[in-house]
Amino acid sequence: MSNPTITNIGIKYHTLLRKLSSRRKSKAKQEDELINGLIGLFMFGSFFVTFYFTKSLLTSVGVAIVAFAVVIAVLIIRKMNYTDKLRRSGIEDIHKMDGREFELYLGELIKKHGYEVLGTQSAGDYGADLVIAKGGKKIVIQAKRYKSNVGIKAVQEIVGAIAHYGASEAWVITNSDYTDAANISKIQ
Repeated sequence: MSNPTITNIGIKYHTLLRKLSSRRKSKAKQEDELINGLIGLFMFGSFFVTFYFTKSLLTSVGVAIVAFAVVIAVLIIRKMNYTDKLRRSGIEDIHKMDGREFELYLGELIKKHGYEVLGTQSAGDYGADLVIAKGGKKIVIQAKRYKSNVGIKAVQEIVGAIAHYGASEAWVITNSDYTDAANISKIQ
């Protein structure tokens, strides 16, 4: 493996390229649990309502399967629409995003440039929000959607991620700017 490097790349106006707070992850998890609960309720509801009116187990199972297919189709369409919205985002949209949306946006943007994009776990991610790979080269990314400048702490966190993920580079990406202490272009 070659010497690891850290590159700061800003997204200030039109450039390329997940530390989700535990509260945001918790909210996202709550939303997922709600959707899963509603899907289950819809499935069982369609089964039991159909069985109540028809007294046919076969018809009830068929209706539940159709209901499941409809739910899956709706979820896929919602995901496609959301992904399309992310891809069309401009800098003003980026300024309005929360941390999670910014990470998802970066993932979509990076995919367009031919990289394989992997997320990281919310806790114990060693400072990396995304791990990307292309041509056998692995890069860890710390995404910071800030209103103020990004400090040296973000750079220090991503340095720990290089060894943990076996990366050759680390990027700190922001919609903002960097403090003087964090404003480095390369560390060998």
